[in-house]
Amino acid sequence: MVIRQATDADRPELVGIINAAAQAYRDVIPADRWHDPYMPEHELLSEVASGVVFWVAEEGTRLLGLMGIQDKGAVTLVRHAYVAPAAQRKGVGAALLRHLESLTAKPVLIGTWADAAWAIDFYRRNGYSQLPRADAERLLRTYWSIPERQIDTSVVLADRRWRG
Repeated sequence: MVIRQATDADRPELVGIINAAAQAYRDVIPADRWHDPYMPEHELLSEVASGVVFWVAEEGTRLLGLMGIQDKGAVTLVRHAYVAPAAQRKGVGAALLRHLESLTAKPVLIGTWADAAWAIDFYRRNGYSQLPRADAERLLRTYWSIPERQIDTSVVLADRRWRG
């Protein structure tokens, strides 16, 4: 498996992986936050324009997953972590996460849906701690550009650099 920065040529495959993997959120996240496709291409382009840099895990010519990183000054955010359903539970997400962590010396924060237990468990297994609700709300308002409804239904996890 090779990890490399995503290119414009990867965009169709990135959108495909995101929308396939995001099917796990259907009927889990609040119905008013779900839409199909979960992330249309123009939203991916908007994320890139806002400073999210995407990295991909690749095997041969096949993309296995993607994860974005965004510098927010005092902290770094991990954004939009998705692994193709056929490649899940094979270390792809962990490899991407470790790579992104190696790109920054700043504390890393990750926001995800409060009801996405599998995502929260993944980050906990990889050394992240879920922050108290009041801290999560403050951080989501400070570092993310998301609607209030999403803030109400999300959690924030932090790496050891945040804690220490």
